[in-house]
Amino acid sequence: MKIRTQDEWAARAREVLPAGGFGNFDPEIIIRDASGSRVRDEDGREYIDYLIGSGPMVLGHGHPAVLEAVYEQLPKGMTFFTNNSQGVALAEEICRAVACAEQLRFVSTGGEADMYAMRLARAATGRERILKFEGGYHGMSAEAQMSLAPTRLVNFPEAVADSAGIPEAVRHGVLVAPFNDAEFLKSILSERGSEIAGIILEPMQRIIPPEPGFLEAVRNECDRHGIILVFDEIVTGFRFAYGGAQEHYGVVPDVCTLGKIIGGGFPLAAIAGRREIMAHFDRDRVGPDGFLMQTGTLSGNPVAAAAGLKTLEILRQDGTYESLRAKGRRVMDLVSDALRQAGLPHRIVGDETLFDVVFTEERVRNYREFVAADSEIYGRFQAALRSNGILKPPGKTYVSLALSESDFDETEAAFRSAADGL
Repeated sequence: MKIRTQDEWAARAREVLPAGGFGNFDPEIIIRDASGSRVRDEDGREYIDYLIGSGPMVLGHGHPAVLEAVYEQLPKGMTFFTNNSQGVALAEEICRAVACAEQLRFVSTGGEADMYAMRLARAATGRERILKFEGGYHGMSAEAQMSLAPTRLVNFPEAVADSAGIPEAVRHGVLVAPFNDAEFLKSILSERGSEIAGIILEPMQRIIPPEPGFLEAVRNECDRHGIILVFDEIVTGFRFAYGGAQEHYGVVPDVCTLGKIIGGGFPLAAIAGRREIMAHFDRDRVGPDGFLMQTGTLSGNPVAAAAGLKTLEILRQDGTYESLRAKGRRVMDLVSDALRQAGLPHRIVGDETLFDVVFTEERVRNYREFVAADSEIYGRFQAALRSNGILKPPGKTYVSLALSESDFDETEAAFRSAADGL
């Protein structure tokens, strides 16, 4: 069989895929295989992986215990569309682990979960508007594609559509606020709180941590105005702590969305929340007017659930999160040391388990402060890391438990080379 090069595969992709890719990542890099903390492209080049599938592979690629669980399930059946024991057991474990989760529903993607969470807030309150924070990512639904990455910075709370094809009526149904500004939130809710069904936010917005007291203020304002608080924990769930960001920050939402890690590398996500809110998925409990229909061919897929169950079992082991945070702190220090020695002003923004470098001397508390940083030098830094064998997404550095001493040594060398080149 003829060996195909990276360039040949990229050319083939351009013939059948718009923009030559899946819409996720640089289409010129085509990964052939992965193991542990490493991935290899179609030319055989190896990278230390700080992308880790955009977050799911927190244990690293091909963890033997997860593979064994998958191999055990495969001959029993790959999908059923019915309830299955693996899915039920995973739902039980998530409800044990996550503070707001009394019940849940499975879907296949985080974007689906966020879309249903916003619809659930409307069903539970009878209101129509959703409030989100500028720069927050909540999937690809029409509501979510409002002011995610606006190139036109308008006055709050006006929303800006990030995509073609979104009806103007949807834009009017979404209000937008600046992240980490509790006073603005209180002001807008004092005027329009009775219109708002739900507030959806990432507890840490992309890589921007909440200021002290901000999440508590959002929680209090939701209680004051009868608004459903939704934490988008697609990224932070089972990453920041076993109970997610709500455990880490000590603030419990009414509903949360989960994904990435709970599927162990397979497509799986969930909407979880308080029992009386989740009742809107049960026609017998709420009647036809309050019923929120939800179905999906692969929801609760047994192979994904088996992989997720084994992943969570490993994450429950003593010292796991301490190890993950120590590894992240080490990478943070390596990049900061390299940039400081090269005389490059910067900040490391985020959490030990998920962060990135931002080329600014100013504080970064919201989307507008983030985009004010030096994007040109950041792009050059990213390109230099790639050429030095580091694979990471723009705007994020994901750490995994698979990182080894040799990975840290090579990462340090790559950071120093990239910094010196700037």
